[in-house]
Amino acid sequence: MYKLLGRKTSGNVQKVLFMLGELGVPFERLDYGRQYENTATPEYKALNPTSKVPTLVDGETTIWESNTILRYLAAKERPALTGATPAECTEVERWMDFLLAAVNPGYMAAFKGAKLTPEEQTAEYKEQTKDLGAQMAIIDGHLAGKDFLALGKLTIADIALAPIMKRCLDFKIERKAMANLERWMASIAGRDAFKAATA
Repeated sequence: MYKLLGRKTSGNVQKVLFMLGELGVPFERLDYGRQYENTATPEYKALNPTSKVPTLVDGETTIWESNTILRYLAAKERPALTGATPAECTEVERWMDFLLAAVNPGYMAAFKGAKLTPEEQTAEYKEQTKDLGAQMAIIDGHLAGKDFLALGKLTIADIALAPIMKRCLDFKIERKAMANLERWMASIAGRDAFKAATA
């Protein structure tokens, strides 16, 4: 049985919970991270030297970094959740990389500054959240006429982005309307595995 170490409120843990729910495989989740103050222990650092969550334990194999966990689970349990060829894999995995490289900086700024009053918002914060809106607009444009991010089906690209995009759409930041992204998010949010992962 898989063992997932990470608090359920983490967006990155929710990606893995969403994936495990879609797969329908048995797993155990244990509370680690932030308020539990248990990721800096020698025991945890032996599993994950970054002291972050999530960490997935599969027998003698330990995997950390949420997107890497998704790739591992897809390869082991359901290859149809990624590409069947190297070219198809690029269509899926570029969105996972885009999330980390392009979306994440603005996402983290908006997340940390969510409770700031307008007077407390710095110029840097406003620039970072403006960029977040620009990156979200790229996703919105890509989703025009599409139900999924890649290959016309649910893939680990959708699973990786959905918990983070749900939060991004809820942030009170200045951005344009994003009907395609909202439509995609509503569809993903209706899936039982996503509901369970983000409840």
